[in-house]
Amino acid sequence: MPEMQAEVLIVGGGLGGVAAALAALRAGRSVLLTEEYDWLGGQLTSQAVPPDEHSWVEHFGVTASYRALRDGIREHYRRWYPLTDRARRTTALNPGAGHVSRLCHEPRVAVAVLEAMLAPYRGSGRLRVLKPYRPVAADTDGDRVTGVTVAHRHTGEQIGLTAPYVLDATETGELLPLTGTEYVTGFESRADTGEPSAPEQAQPANMQAVSVCFAVDHVDGDHTIDKPAAYDFWREYRPPFWGDRMLSFRSPNPRTLDISERSFTPNPDDDPWLVQADQRVNPGDGNLWTFRRIAARRNFAPGAYDSDICLVNWPMLDYFEQPIIDVPDPDARIGAARELSLSVLYWLQTEAPRADGGTGFPSLRLRGDVTGNGTAATGGDVTHSGLAQAPYVRESRRIRAEYTVVEQDLSLEIRGDKGAVSYADSVGVGMYRIDLHPSTGGDNYIDVASCPFEIPLGALIPRRVENLLPAGKNIGTTHITNGSYRLHPVEWNVGEVAGLLADFCLARRVTPRAVRYTPGLLADFQNRLADSGVELRWPDIAGY
Repeated sequence: MPEMQAEVLIVGGGLGGVAAALAALRAGRSVLLTEEYDWLGGQLTSQAVPPDEHSWVEHFGVTASYRALRDGIREHYRRWYPLTDRARRTTALNPGAGHVSRLCHEPRVAVAVLEAMLAPYRGSGRLRVLKPYRPVAADTDGDRVTGVTVAHRHTGEQIGLTAPYVLDATETGELLPLTGTEYVTGFESRADTGEPSAPEQAQPANMQAVSVCFAVDHVDGDHTIDKPAAYDFWREYRPPFWGDRMLSFRSPNPRTLDISERSFTPNPDDDPWLVQADQRVNPGDGNLWTFRRIAARRNFAPGAYDSDICLVNWPMLDYFEQPIIDVPDPDARIGAARELSLSVLYWLQTEAPRADGGTGFPSLRLRGDVTGNGTAATGGDVTHSGLAQAPYVRESRRIRAEYTVVEQDLSLEIRGDKGAVSYADSVGVGMYRIDLHPSTGGDNYIDVASCPFEIPLGALIPRRVENLLPAGKNIGTTHITNGSYRLHPVEWNVGEVAGLLADFCLARRVTPRAVRYTPGLLADFQNRLADSGVELRWPDIAGY
């Protein structure tokens, strides 16, 4: 088996993995970065999820490098896309004019910007990227990880990887069971966490839904796909709390749980300038077409786009029949989630109610080219390749950490005007409502207002293992607080801190645990973070 080594090994090339790599590389370290799918960027790219961000993102509350990513995406559009003059002059350009985010964009643009950010380190040889490789085994010596084996996703070819520091940036915390690192899954009990939204008994198999997203436009012709094999099942499927069949425009309002009717109007020809993407004011999901729209044709020169492009990540896409973590055949369950997504598309094309009283939108065209997993395809030609490359995984395995963030730390109802708990070992900030989708245990949405919060270093340090660091959604949160800490800018912040911490520990010849518990080391590390553009505290603002 061939072997490779570096100073920092990062397994998983999502947002956390890329941020960790950039941080370590800027510090002068050599880095090995592996990724299971064809694109780097995780939830922003291969999972095709536009950035879920807080209301102040244009001004503060993210790291400088995350802001550089956002600026780079906008500059890519200005440099290469046929924007209208008005769109080109707009500082806070929102290419898709989607309501979910102030920066809705095509996934491929983020791929281009992330690759450009990494390009000089690839050129110098200090960064080596292995795609598509997934971890399959690991070696340990006491409380240290000594090596990780990765296998090519398609051929099975294996490579042995070693480094003094190993970062787990996989979407589901894949290295935790492979290395014997203690972790939790699913819902902790109220007795363990004291959280008011937790159940009386722990439910380790109760995890948030996964979703396989896809992109569509609406152009002339009949683009109806072949009827999916599982369509009849999903067409009749009625979750007990849904208020209707799952394949409908009716579903629970996440914040109130009242049954809401959403509209769907392809190409409404709305003015992009009138879109107000602010979660404080409006969740934005009233019209599903504009909710996560990633290309608004009126932002581009006339004729450049025949249609808007709509990113489908809607309630009806949530697969919560079974978990995909710590099960015998996770790929089969991801396959079932893909079948649900194809069924949603087929229902939209054939049976969805229209405002004119008719049914079906056969002019909806699956845009696998937009998600990097197929072509713009017409009926009869579409397989699973037209969907996003990877499932959108909301909840990971989570380390048993030196400190676990609980609901009481950030719930607006509990904390009120005191704001979220301020940690002495803060290594970043984030903000999002505690947003839990329906789960495999039969739970409805859990949606709790949150205070702007901090990221404690203790949540990044396993209780026992010394040289393995989480670099994504696998930090020390609970099932509940993961709902706030799982979004794009927080994952990036966590990854960036993990990369900087690995460098700091290598340079000082200390452990991450020593950094947290030694006041002088902690102060030095926090100063290093601040110098790198990582914000550690919030100004005086209120949550939502």
